[in-house]
Amino acid sequence: MSIIIEQFLIGNDNYAVLLHDEATGKTASIDAMEAALIASVLRANKWQLTDILVTHKHIDHVGGIEGLKAQFGCTVHGPVKAAQEIGNLDVLLNEGSQVTFGNYVIDVWETPGHCADHISFVFKSENIAFVGDTLFPLGCGRIFDSTAEYLYTSLQRFSALPDEMQLYCGHEYTIGNLEFALSLEPGNKALQKRELIIRELVSQNRTTVPTTVRQEKETNPFLRLDSKEILKNIDMDGAEPVKVFTEIRSRKNKF
Repeated sequence: MSIIIEQFLIGNDNYAVLLHDEATGKTASIDAMEAALIASVLRANKWQLTDILVTHKHIDHVGGIEGLKAQFGCTVHGPVKAAQEIGNLDVLLNEGSQVTFGNYVIDVWETPGHCADHISFVFKSENIAFVGDTLFPLGCGRIFDSTAEYLYTSLQRFSALPDEMQLYCGHEYTIGNLEFALSLEPGNKALQKRELIIRELVSQNRTTVPTTVRQEKETNPFLRLDSKEILKNIDMDGAEPVKVFTEIRSRKNKF
C-alpha cells in the first residue's frame, strides 16, 4: 500500500491536493480554498478527511477550513505565526515541527517570503514537498508582509533538496512564469525544451504541477542567479545573489 495524491484545480487557478494513506485510511488536504469541491472529491473517492495541513493565512488557502472541519471533524495543522488570522487551528506548527500522517512523518519548514507566516511540508520518505506559494514552476511567490531576503533564503533551501523531489505548489501560474523566464534567459536550452512540454500540457488542459527540484534549478530564473545570460540581461554582472534575486522579483512584479 502507498500514498495516493489527488490534485485538482479549484477556483480560478488554485490547486487543491489530497493525500490518502491506503494503509491507515487517513486523508489530508493541503490547504483548503473552499469546502464544497474538496468535500465532493472526498466523497467520490470514499475518503474521510482526517487532517488539513495549512501553508499560510491567505484566504484562498484557508477559506474552506471551517466548512470542512464542520463536516469531517478533521484536525487542522497550521503556522503558529498566523494562528489568530487563520482560526480553527488544532495543532500549531513552526520550524522543526513534525506532522504524523498515518505511518509517515512530515517535516515542517518555515519558508517565509511570500508572507511572514508561510510554512512548507517536506515529505522526505515519499520524495515530495508541498511548498504552497513560496515556489512555482519557473517562478516564486509575490512578496506581501515579508522581504526578498527571506524569500531568497526559502528558495535556496528548496534548491538543496534532492534533484528528483517533486514540488507541489498552490497555483497554476506556469505560462506567465514561462514567458518571464524566457525574457531573461532565451538561450537556455533546458528552458526551450521545457517550453515545448509546458505548451503541450496546457493545450491538453493538463496540469503543469508538480515540478521537480532539478527542473527548477535548470530553468527557474529565481534559482539561476549565477546565469551569465540573466546577469547580462539585467545588467548585474558581479552582484550579490540576493540583490540579483531582489531585482528579478521586482521585474516580475511589473512583467
